[in-house]
Amino acid sequence: MPRVKRGNVRRAKRKKLLARAKGFYANKSKLYRAAKESVDTALKYAFVGRRRKKRDFRRLWVVRINAAAREHGLTYGQLISGLKAAGVALDRKSLADLAVRQPAAFGHLAAKAKAARPGPTARPA
Repeated sequence: MPRVKRGNVRRAKRKKLLARAKGFYANKSKLYRAAKESVDTALKYAFVGRRRKKRDFRRLWVVRINAAAREHGLTYGQLISGLKAAGVALDRKSLADLAVRQPAAFGHLAAKAKAARPGPTARPA
């Protein structure tokens, strides 16, 4: 098997990794091994963070919708089930935006949900 020295390839690889570590603290931006560990960890956190962001925004939207729904005498669950029964197909992002920016339009939707909501059902004891 022929011998490979990897001169240019190795330098390019290390240079690219150290560029990614620019701005890291102390040796983590200067020394290859420390930089590699830090960059790997940073990429792992970035991957997790992209998924977490979706979760966090959905929670924020639910909180906003719930607060606006309670102003109209509904809970979050009642509002959502009422909107489903009324055939209103708006996602939570849009509902939260309406609740914050256009309270009158949200009130109209809340009234629609209240009217379409199925009546209270008696649960067996």
